[in-house]
Amino acid sequence: MKQTIRDFIETDLLSGQKLEDDQELLLSGMVDSLGVMKLVSFIDKDLGIRVPHSDIKLRNFATIDAIANYLETKQAA
Repeated sequence: MKQTIRDFIETDLLSGQKLEDDQELLLSGMVDSLGVMKLVSFIDKDLGIRVPHSDIKLRNFATIDAIANYLETKQAA
């Protein structure tokens, strides 16, 4: 799942820029609020995991690691 998330972010949000799993996405300004909404839409449509608005928080989307951990908890629920 991490690779799928990384591929989407690198390709669709960052025009090919490479990322590390622990690299800060939001606070660094690499991904903005529109990018987060695109990512949430991708997660819903392509991964089949619904992300409630109340879960769109910095701690859940700060890094690729954080996103993958958050999605793993959603799948387990």
